[in-house]
Amino acid sequence: MVRVPNLTRAVAAEAVRNPLAFIAERWTPKPRTVQRAALAALVMAVVIVVTGGAVRLTGSGLGCPTWPKCSEDSLTNTSEMGIHGVIEFGNRMLTYVLSAAVGWAIIAARSAKPYRRGLTRLGWAQFWVVMGNAVLGGIVVLVGLNPYTVAAHFLLSTALIAVATVMWQRTREGDSAPRPLAGKSVQQLVWALVAVTVLLIAVGTVVTGAGPHAGDSSEVERIPLDWENITRLHAVLAWIVVTLAFALWFVLRAVDAPKGPLHRTRDLFLVLLSQGAIGYVQYFTDLPEILVGLHMLGSCLVWIATLRVLLSLRERHEAVEVPESGQSAERVATRA
Repeated sequence: MVRVPNLTRAVAAEAVRNPLAFIAERWTPKPRTVQRAALAALVMAVVIVVTGGAVRLTGSGLGCPTWPKCSEDSLTNTSEMGIHGVIEFGNRMLTYVLSAAVGWAIIAARSAKPYRRGLTRLGWAQFWVVMGNAVLGGIVVLVGLNPYTVAAHFLLSTALIAVATVMWQRTREGDSAPRPLAGKSVQQLVWALVAVTVLLIAVGTVVTGAGPHAGDSSEVERIPLDWENITRLHAVLAWIVVTLAFALWFVLRAVDAPKGPLHRTRDLFLVLLSQGAIGYVQYFTDLPEILVGLHMLGSCLVWIATLRVLLSLRERHEAVEVPESGQSAERVATRA
């Protein structure tokens, strides 16, 4: 049995004044714990996108007609709101689960030894994006699911996934200066791939804003563009991304690049093919809700896979302190 120290007034005051520092002084998580915390935040960022899509696809966008309350008289949904109220309020509650996951990632990063300021900042960046998107989600309800605000809501979620992906990668590497694993021309090709992918996702939100799934059974404003023309533009951009991914894989093979970038590019290519198949099937089957939901999940996976390709083009070594003749020496170890 380990005796629990008495909680003095000074200790309690210290915990209240700076709880993160208080925890960090008394807990050192294993590297795998920090990695799992970052991965949990990333998974929840994807889950909140998919469940948000479920809210729209079931016509539950105004299941709670106001915000921050669910109705003028109730903080939660009521039986009169039916299943739409349950779905919308349930999605709002998932924001707290996402916040808890991001909070765990922040605490784990702050408590890691040695202290990694950059990693902790990535956790806090996620926190502020989540808070901003929660407010934007409330505005979406207050303006009656205006398609432009809905698009902004999704794009901010995409930004959250980007930060979470970077943090997850950074937990598996050190803080030394990055060493490039590919030449400048390959890096430029990857940045072009990232740029077109961002454009692809942005045009996808326009397709959603002009399409038939408005998010509620009532009359909802739509983006005044021809839906089929925007869909064709979206498809063209998707083929450009596929072409760039294939060209990148071919170039990496030609220059005998390390396995990391090559494998990440292969993964991206497979995800793109799956996403494209879902997209074409949903288009020719009049947009069934389940396929639209899978397409939203695929959008998140394409974005993560693209970022992983970008992050695989460099490596960072970690300095590990090793005792040597009574003194501390450093050795460089590569984290797998």
